[in-house]
Amino acid sequence: MAAQPTPSVGRIVHYVSYGTPGGEYTKECRAAIVTETHGADSLGDVVSLAVLNPRGLFFAERCAEGGQLHGEDPSAAYGGTWHWPERV
Repeated sequence: MAAQPTPSVGRIVHYVSYGTPGGEYTKECRAAIVTETHGADSLGDVVSLAVLNPRGLFFAERCAEGGQLHGEDPSAAYGGTWHWPERV
C-alpha cells in the first residue's frame, strides 16, 4: 500500500462525527478542510478542521488521524478523528 500524503492547509479530508449517546444520530463521515497542522503524535497526524455539515459549519481543533468508516464496522471508528477520503 502506498504511503499516505502529509496533511497540509487546504486539503480535503473526512471527519468522523461522534454520533449521539442514545443513537439518534450515528457516526458519519463529513467533508472537512484542513485549517491548521500540528505535526504528528503516536496515532498519526494531528490537524484542525472546518467540517462541512448539511446544516452548517463546525470547527474541530486538534483532531487525531483515525481509521476509515467505509468498509469497516462504523462502531470501530473513533468519533472526532479524520482520515483521507477513499479513492473511488
